[in-house]
Amino acid sequence: MSKANSRRRDRVVANILCAALGAALYATVPFAYAQSGASSESVRQYEIPAGALSSALGAWGAQSDRQVVFAPDLVAGKQTRGAAGQYGAEQALTQLLAGTGLTWKRVNGQTYALEKAPTPQPPRTHHEPAVKSKAPSSAAAQKVTQLDTVSVTGTRIRGGVTASPTVTVTAQQIQDEGFTDLGELIRSIPQNFNGGQNPGVTPDAGAGGVYNANITGGSAVNLRGIGQDATLTLLNGRRMSYGGYDQAVDISAIPVEAVSRIEIVTDGASAIYGSDAVGGVVNVMLKRDFDGVAVGTRYGKATEGGLSTREYDVTAGTTWSTGGLIATLKKESNDPIYADQRDYTQEMYGPATLYQGADIRSGLLSMHQSFGDSVELHLDALQTKRDMQREVGYSTAYQRIPTYTTTFLISPSVVFSLPDDWTINVSATAGRDKTQFHVVGVRRATGETYLNRAYSYGNRSRTYEADAEGPLFSLPGGDARLAVGAGYRHNDFRYLYISSPVADGKEGSRFAYAELNLPLVGPSQGVAGIHRLELTGAIRTEDYDSYGRVTTPKVGVVYSPGADWTLKGSWGKSFKEPTLFQGYLGQFSYLYPVAVFGGTGYAPDATALYLNGGNLALTPERATTWSASIAFHPEALPRLETELTAFHIDYTDRIVQPITDIAGVLTNPIYTDFVVHDPTAGELAKVLASTEFTNYTGSPYDPGNVVAIVDNLFINASRQRVKGIDLSGSYRFDFADSRLTFRGSASWLDSERALTQTAAFSDASGILFYPAKLSARAGAVWTRGGLTASLFGNYKSGVTNLADGTKGGSFTTFDLTLRYDTSARDGIFSNMAFEASAQNLFDRDPPLYAATSFENAPYDSTNYSVIGRFLSLSISKRW
Repeated sequence: MSKANSRRRDRVVANILCAALGAALYATVPFAYAQSGASSESVRQYEIPAGALSSALGAWGAQSDRQVVFAPDLVAGKQTRGAAGQYGAEQALTQLLAGTGLTWKRVNGQTYALEKAPTPQPPRTHHEPAVKSKAPSSAAAQKVTQLDTVSVTGTRIRGGVTASPTVTVTAQQIQDEGFTDLGELIRSIPQNFNGGQNPGVTPDAGAGGVYNANITGGSAVNLRGIGQDATLTLLNGRRMSYGGYDQAVDISAIPVEAVSRIEIVTDGASAIYGSDAVGGVVNVMLKRDFDGVAVGTRYGKATEGGLSTREYDVTAGTTWSTGGLIATLKKESNDPIYADQRDYTQEMYGPATLYQGADIRSGLLSMHQSFGDSVELHLDALQTKRDMQREVGYSTAYQRIPTYTTTFLISPSVVFSLPDDWTINVSATAGRDKTQFHVVGVRRATGETYLNRAYSYGNRSRTYEADAEGPLFSLPGGDARLAVGAGYRHNDFRYLYISSPVADGKEGSRFAYAELNLPLVGPSQGVAGIHRLELTGAIRTEDYDSYGRVTTPKVGVVYSPGADWTLKGSWGKSFKEPTLFQGYLGQFSYLYPVAVFGGTGYAPDATALYLNGGNLALTPERATTWSASIAFHPEALPRLETELTAFHIDYTDRIVQPITDIAGVLTNPIYTDFVVHDPTAGELAKVLASTEFTNYTGSPYDPGNVVAIVDNLFINASRQRVKGIDLSGSYRFDFADSRLTFRGSASWLDSERALTQTAAFSDASGILFYPAKLSARAGAVWTRGGLTASLFGNYKSGVTNLADGTKGGSFTTFDLTLRYDTSARDGIFSNMAFEASAQNLFDRDPPLYAATSFENAPYDSTNYSVIGRFLSLSISKRW
């Protein structure tokens, strides 16, 4: 069968699956209502050994597919007798808490919170009536709901809420959907754009911006597609070091085996976290406790060729009465995908790498130790080394670019518990990221090496911070709480070319912040039409060495008219400091014939001076953001959760090199502000005195022949407006011996940009090498005993090639994962897991466009994957 016929068959099958999935989702609501009267407790086998309570609670969450939230000091030092046998989820949790002095409260169908058990009351006399109560009081339920939000990124207040939309991905979801790398995971999130720093981004993607470049081989988060430097990435709430030249933070440097969950705030948050939190914040939370040793291996391969992948990992941990630790080591290697391994890229100049080859070694340590009841020490440490190989083909030559990157972080902190529920946290974080690479050019005809240049990018960071949090006074809906903090942050950057600095700079800032949470109305008050009303407010100020003070506020409201609905809204200011590359890159001037810039009617010897490089006069990029969301979580359907969010970003003073069309500089009016016509001798002398000058005219420099200065230094000039809608939902069916969960999310994005504050806007979404307008992922997970099967569909809409006005097709793929966990049993197969996974199950090729050169890949590598069908098998065992 030809591949064309095979594709038609696959599309038919895909359409049938889509229709079946849609029918199943459509049938969910009536069937769910029919089930709503049934018990949500399904009995399953639990194997949770005796030991530290915190570790046992993690195991309960994994085995029950639910989550339990608690303050760390509540369970510190407590032990459990464990739970082994057939239980409902709540029965198993009750068993674990027996004798600990703790009890649980149910927040919703999937979330539970721990609190101290009430003091036993004296026995009732014979005339005292017994009071029956199966559900917590309204006040207690409100308290539990607030406690749940402690684990959500976007607020520094324990028991507070965030009014911003938040996405949480648990370790169980990561396992169910077959993700083995945090880069893979983040690229599956509809709110994220896969351009910028990511593996598989080809050199021609630079047409969508200078930062669409795979420099380090890592994976950077790029929420809303406004730049990886405009999304803040955290590890356990701490900043990681920047990487490369564009402040990209490599989330894939964190071993997925050590991850408890990922929390994503898709809203501006500079009032909470400072610079970079414009598109949002991604916080990777590590597992707090792990008892035992787990080892695993995985092998996979793209069926069309390339990307043979080998992974080996070991995770070990232990707990004791006052603390615990977890350590993870991982080694991974993969072969590249070359252009001659795909039918649609055969004509590219080779050798050309479409997806990098890499070798990765990573190690992570996380520990905590309590000293009495009031002091706890935490330590997180991470190091990852990545070797990458890629090739770029040209008509008569090719280049090999071996690249070596090391990422390091260490972060100790101490938490002090004070009287009256106040805490103080003192922390320090140090990080570094260094990338070294060579560009080796080889002439195709002779094999001669004509180029051999060495480069390196070095980033270092350190942060010192102290904060305090606690209650101020009581309000009808609960305690008003305050969080305050202050600290110092320092970054330095060095860009070397053959051991000579091209950029060398540093920046320090002092910061202070405050956040207030006001629960005005709670469910216990019984106010008609106001089930819950909370206000939030935050402000942060940062004082930078280079450009002074930046202050960002944020306010929010959370309102529930009844128990079934929650409405949230937020408004705030955010900012991003200039990258050190943008500020400290050396300044260069180049002399060209004026015709290079489209000049006509000039003397034959007329020239123009072109400026390129950094700019120390840059100021921060600034944004105004707002979001509004409505969530539906009916009490009659405790397993149903849906949320609809609208968002808007007005992003000004964006830093750009404004000239993107060199040949049109002197004819296109949009470049008027960046051209000095008929410069004076003084202006020319000033340029030559402050830049490194190169003459490309072939004639001696004559200032009398210079008719223009073209200024393409980095500058605060551009403006961007982003708006859109997010939709997410999930529903779980509990049967007698199995469980079926549907979940999905979609994001519609409308982005536009203007070169200057007064220029007209043009599209920055739905076009080649920019975010697609519509992205979605939805599917189902079925679990029965130790067997789990998941099927998810991924969708990205087509993008338009502005060069010829054609719009490409959409891209729909399906991912299938099968997993079997043997649980504890006699013999060598005890506690083993076997997993088979197929990504892009029907081997869909990316939509193609008419590339203008055989140097370029004929598809959009920022939106669509070249991998094709990828099959993998993994085996793991735990002791």
